[in-house]
Amino acid sequence: MTEMQHPVPELMKEGDVVDLLIHQHALIREMFDEVEHAPSDQRAEPFRRLVRMLAVHETAEEEIVHPYTRLRVDGGTGVVADRLKEEREAKEMLLKLNEMGPDHPGFMSELDRLRMAVLTHARAEERYEFTRLRAETTAAERRAMALGVRAAEAMAPTRPRPGVESMTRNLLLGPPAAIMDRARDLIRQAMRK
Repeated sequence: MTEMQHPVPELMKEGDVVDLLIHQHALIREMFDEVEHAPSDQRAEPFRRLVRMLAVHETAEEEIVHPYTRLRVDGGTGVVADRLKEEREAKEMLLKLNEMGPDHPGFMSELDRLRMAVLTHARAEERYEFTRLRAETTAAERRAMALGVRAAEAMAPTRPRPGVESMTRNLLLGPPAAIMDRARDLIRQAMRK
């Protein structure tokens, strides 16, 4: 049977972890634009989606991609250490921004700072980590990692957690935080209706 008869499910479109993460980086850039260009009275929802995307994306990288890079990529420990430092700094900025809220007078300038940090981090991942992963792993390994990333994202907290940048800490603290975050998300959604 052809793909036309059996469409590929949404979560299987990017079968290579590098392609998946680069696609997500593009979505994150678009989400920043959406927040920036939204009228001030309509900025809260696109910002909430951006916070959620950044939180689950980074958690999945920390649980699946970075540990694999450490193990399989020559010099991977150093590459990952630099990325984790960047991720922690971005999480701290995101947490501050989330606490300020989109109505705060300093929100847009802080959003610009966060955007620069996140985009710089994404470029560094793509250049120093993803290129090496593609070169030093097999297609089968990258497909398995893509599935792992999707599973990790499904169970990840939806809010930033600075200081939780290791696979072990994410696995220990992530599930309870994810439950609380997702319950909070549902409550907020119900209150808006």
